[in-house]
Amino acid sequence: MDWMQLADAAAAVIPSPALVLYPERIEKNLHHMVSMTGGPERLRPHLKTHKLPQILRRQLALGITKCKAATIAEAEMAAQAGVPDVLLSAQPVGPGIQRFLQLAAAFPATRFSALCDDEGVLSEIGRAAVASDTTVDLLLDLDVGQGRTGRDPRVGAAALYHAMRDTAGVRCAGLHAYDGHLHQPDPVEREAACTKAFKPVRALRDSLLAAGLSVPTVVAGGSPTFPFHAQNPEVECSPGTTVLWDAGYAAKLQDLEFLPSAALLTRVISKPGSNRLCLDLGHKAVASEMPHPRVIFPALPDAHPVAHNEEHLVLETAHAADWHVGSVLYGIPWHICPTVALHSEVYAATPAGPPERWPVAARSRRITI
Repeated sequence: MDWMQLADAAAAVIPSPALVLYPERIEKNLHHMVSMTGGPERLRPHLKTHKLPQILRRQLALGITKCKAATIAEAEMAAQAGVPDVLLSAQPVGPGIQRFLQLAAAFPATRFSALCDDEGVLSEIGRAAVASDTTVDLLLDLDVGQGRTGRDPRVGAAALYHAMRDTAGVRCAGLHAYDGHLHQPDPVEREAACTKAFKPVRALRDSLLAAGLSVPTVVAGGSPTFPFHAQNPEVECSPGTTVLWDAGYAAKLQDLEFLPSAALLTRVISKPGSNRLCLDLGHKAVASEMPHPRVIFPALPDAHPVAHNEEHLVLETAHAADWHVGSVLYGIPWHICPTVALHSEVYAATPAGPPERWPVAARSRRITI
């Protein structure tokens, strides 16, 4: 049986469009992640991809005790699930500083940390922490080529880390370097680029240690560079997409042996021509920030998208006659992370029994804090 069709027995009761997850394949991906690092201790998986406590609990069962979260809501969900160590992969600003402090106070059993790359924000966090009679763990965020956040590790980063050390209410927790811009299809080229990007991070770490500063950890990498950072015992690895995988990474990163573990269930809702199928899989059900293909249909390899709207996806295919209005199609999303965020719940398919409904708990921008 094709893995996507595990949900077929219950497809009649699953409303479309829906996102279906396959726990057995997720479990294999998690085990592969642990195997790549030689154990769970160096894994800090990013939960932005799945946003689900059910997957966090599986990670905990495998001995993975740390995670990375993109939002305070995601961090709160992780704490609720019992994760002992949560890194907010963002610099708290504005009211986010107080929310972060409230989060730490509400879940004292979880160690929280956050990123910082700005002197002004550092001062604000320090003052807020002192006023709250607490200490905030901060990692210096480094820009290793993406040009999105962080300090150049070669210019000014050491001075800011020294300032972190000298700021009341703040504790230096290490360095963070995300190289999400590196996704070359050739693994040799990607590894060379990863090594080059990380070189100044290692040099900064060594210089800080030589100056007597504490650098407890270095968190580095995303999914494309995960296999290379996994070979470096100095680094905590923080891949995210590896948990669910998707069609985009499967096509581009063929050296990585992860399994697509999420599929979109959609139905034919109209046949506007002899060679056309209209599906209920619009922008609101599948990530649409990139050009087509936004979803791959294994049962229709010749399908070509000709229109995509809020609630509709129109395909041209020579096999349209094989599908009737109401037929179920399964597709693998090209980009899984924002696709999950479009669904308030997912369906977990199993070989026997009806699928379980899992609310996407951290899809919200706010849970309680």
